[in-house]
Amino acid sequence: MSTTDRLRYVYAVTRPFDGVLPEGAHGIGGEPPRLLRHGDLVAVTGAVPTEEFDEAPLRARLEDLDWLADTARAHDAVVAALSTVTCPIPLRLATVCRDDSGVRRLLEDGHDRFVRALQRLDGRVEWGVKVYAEPQTAEEPEPATPAAGASGRDYLRRRLNARRSREGDWQRADAACRRLHGELSRYAEAATVHRPQDARLSGAAGVNVLNAAYLVDRARSEEFVELVDAASEPGVRVELTGPWAPYSFAGIAEDEVPAPQEAGR
Repeated sequence: MSTTDRLRYVYAVTRPFDGVLPEGAHGIGGEPPRLLRHGDLVAVTGAVPTEEFDEAPLRARLEDLDWLADTARAHDAVVAALSTVTCPIPLRLATVCRDDSGVRRLLEDGHDRFVRALQRLDGRVEWGVKVYAEPQTAEEPEPATPAAGASGRDYLRRRLNARRSREGDWQRADAACRRLHGELSRYAEAATVHRPQDARLSGAAGVNVLNAAYLVDRARSEEFVELVDAASEPGVRVELTGPWAPYSFAGIAEDEVPAPQEAGR
């Protein structure tokens, strides 16, 4: 099937830039992305099969978690490659247009918002910070019933001590994440707090009490990383991820841009 018979998947929008994407950058289906310039903007696109990405089959595919994970990995790989040579605005997963004309309409309709976002994001990267509350010692479970031979007073004391221990862990973690978020926000151009991750899904130890993203100037990233590295303390674990393309801060370019089905169909 020729490129003209396939749909256009749009990974990101950037300014025109010198050079090419790093060798080995592959998107969906292993196909190298290509750059479509329109005026002062560039769309990073790839050809994708109609039988997967047309409107009706795409709705079904989005319910397939394995397919969704594979697509997300390919999407992220292209955006990560872009981040090494320019500042991209990552678009929503499965942003699809009918053809190159549809991609150009997407750029035209969202032009001013894309330009504002690029001005805001240029020279900046996203860092992710998670704070976990962890017991300092092995947690003693709160007794459900009195142990054999124990008095009612001993039983109540054990329940009270277990509860106080948990409350102390939460208070330390809450104070630590409030303090850390305030300090990191002063280093960042912008910050956003996501919903804490469920340990049953993430597999991480402890309880996630802060899940935040920070938009940081590249020139200040070293200081930012040092601040995070020094933040862990007994009962509180801090994890840093990044630097990433600014996924959490790209929404300014998408708030009023027509949905892909409208822009490219």
